[in-house]
Amino acid sequence: MIEDAFKKIILQIGEDLNRDGLKDTPKRAATAFQFLTQGYQQSLETIVNNALFETDNDEMIIVKNIELYSLCEHHLLPFIGKCHVAYLPKGKILGLSKIARIVDMFARRLQVQERLTKQIAETVLEITQGRGVGVIIEAKHLCMMMRGVEKQNSVMTTSMMLGGFREDRRTRAEFLSLVTQ
Repeated sequence: MIEDAFKKIILQIGEDLNRDGLKDTPKRAATAFQFLTQGYQQSLETIVNNALFETDNDEMIIVKNIELYSLCEHHLLPFIGKCHVAYLPKGKILGLSKIARIVDMFARRLQVQERLTKQIAETVLEITQGRGVGVIIEAKHLCMMMRGVEKQNSVMTTSMMLGGFREDRRTRAEFLSLVTQ
């Protein structure tokens, strides 16, 4: 049980579980941890919920500045940032909110940013069956800010380009220019 694990952690650092401020902390921490890792309980089918729609549009679709919150799998500390997702449709478009939900589903797991970027890109391509997908994530990692090298202003940027975004420099350049506006 997660609550018992948090009790043990609090005791191991030398705190008193009977202290006023800590009496319900193991329960609150367990609830928070379950929320922060809820992506394990979510399914892609439920998230997408058949929200694919016929279209004759073949131009780039971008959703940028999607907030994301995740936990570093190495230290269980948060990394926080934004994700930009673009795809080139081929007969179908995906409901707008579904892209943000896909980002959240993978972010709400123990992660490394590199894998998270790849999972989002591959999943959007799989669902849309589009001609290409581009994903960029920019995030600040508390494991690097609060401990270790303690670099407060560091930002990690990862990208994954598939299909037309990888093969066509003009498509990639258009995506990068639109994301940085």
